[in-house]
Amino acid sequence: MSSLEISNSCFSPETKLPLSPQLVEDSALKPSRKDVDEVDEKPKDIIQFTDKQLSVDEVSQLVISPLCGAVSLFVGTTRNNFEGKKVTSLEYEAYIPMAENEIRKICSDIRQKWPVRHIAVFHRLGLVPVTEASTIIAVSSAHRAASLEAVSYAIDSLKAKVPIWKKEIYEESASSWKRNKECFWAAGD
Repeated sequence: MSSLEISNSCFSPETKLPLSPQLVEDSALKPSRKDVDEVDEKPKDIIQFTDKQLSVDEVSQLVISPLCGAVSLFVGTTRNNFEGKKVTSLEYEAYIPMAENEIRKICSDIRQKWPVRHIAVFHRLGLVPVTEASTIIAVSSAHRAASLEAVSYAIDSLKAKVPIWKKEIYEESASSWKRNKECFWAAGD
C-alpha cells in the first residue's frame, strides 16, 4: 500500500461517521446576539518593566478580546551564544520614564497604522538567563494581518527608539555592553 492510500481496515462495516456535526439546540450554550453586540471594550495599551520572569500566557491573556480573531506575539529570549562566545545571561537596564514614554508613542503609531484592539509590551530588567524571555509584545486585532504587522513594527521600533541597554555576560566571566545597531542615537558611532 502506498503512503497516499487510505486503509479501511481500521473501520468496521458498522462504524458510521456523521457527515456533519450534530447541532445543539440549547441556546444557553451560545451567547445571545445582544451579549455580543453589547461588548463595549476600550482599547488598552499595557506597558510593563519588571525584574520578574515574564510569562507568555499572562501577557497574551491581557490582549484577548471577544472582538478579535487574532493575537500575535513576539517573544525575545536570551540565546546561549554570540560571535563564538558562550553567553550565560543578559542584563538589561532602562531609563524607565523615557522608555515608557517611547513605548506609548510606538503604541500610538501602531494605532494610526493598523486597526488593533489591545497592545501589551513587557520588558524584563536585570539578569535574564538563557532561554528566558526578555521582551514580550502581544497585539490583538480583528484579523491576523494587522496584529502581525503591528508586532513586527513594535519590536523594530522598540529596538530603534527605546532607551534600554543590554549587557551580554559570557561564560569566561567577561561581559560586554552591546550597542543596538537599530538604535537611532548610536547610528553615528
